[in-house]
Parts: sequence; structure tokens; C-alpha cells
Amino acid sequence: MNAIAVFAGSFSPFTKGHEDIVQKTLPLFEKIYIAIGHNYNKKDLFSVEQRMNWIQQLYENNPKVEVVAYEGLTVDLCHRVGAGYLVRGVRNVADYQGEQEMYQANKMLAPDVETLFVPASPQWTAVSSSLVRELWSLNADYSQFVSYPLPKLEP
Repeated sequence: MNAIAVFAGSFSPFTKGHEDIVQKTLPLFEKIYIAIGHNYNKKDLFSVEQRMNWIQQLYENNPKVEVVAYEGLTVDLCHRVGAGYLVRGVRNVADYQGEQEMYQANKMLAPDVETLFVPASPQWTAVSSSLVRELWSLNADYSQFVSYPLPKLEP
């Protein structure tokens, strides 16, 4: 497989912490697919189309980045797009433990896809999509955590 990676998540929304992971891995790959999947454990407040649009706008001038939506197993997506690598951002020990479990399952399902754990930069370790959604829902200023405005809340 080529030096192609998939960076998958629900990205609801895509935070500056996510951008940090992409920036760190861009020099390593010919192409990175930012893949928006559906996480059945999370409630998506923003449509897949909206999330794709936000991320596409962030990377519209970077031909190495492509934004896709998918359903099913992430390793199956890796095979479909020819990616030999799965990029996972890690903010803390709890993230690492969960990602380690997912790594083991993915390795059993697709031994040819390697997972890279990329630590978040210190200023982004406390930032999560959940935090941003909470600030947004309370009409608080979330702008330091996201590079684009979220839609106005309906009263």
C-alpha cells in the first residue's frame, strides 16, 4: 500500500485539536483521507454534509487532503482507498487505552493496516468535540477551539 492514511472520526465538530493531528501527519503521507464516520455511541448535532463542508473549506488549498464520509468498519475504508495507515489522535491516557483496544481489533481484522498514535500538542489536550458542543449549546465562546463558526442555535 502507498503512503496513504485515513484519519477517521465523527468530527462533530472538527476542532483545532483535530487540525493539529492533520498538520503533524501531513508531511508523512502522500494523501490523508479525513473520514467522517457514524459513531453509534454519540449524538450528532451537525449533519455529515455540514461537517464535510467545514473540513473541506479548511483544506481546500491542500491537494493532499480529501474529506469522505463512510459507514462500516474503518479498516474496510482503508482498503477501499488504498490506505496502509490509520491515524489516531491521542490527548491523554484514557484516549490511549481506548485507542489501544481499537488498534488490537483493527489489527486482527486488517493486519496490513498500521495504526499510528499521534499525541495532541499540549494546548489541545483538554479540547474535545464534546466540549465545543457544550460551549456552543450554552451560547458560550468556543472560537478558540474551532476554526469556523458553528450555526446559530434556534431559540
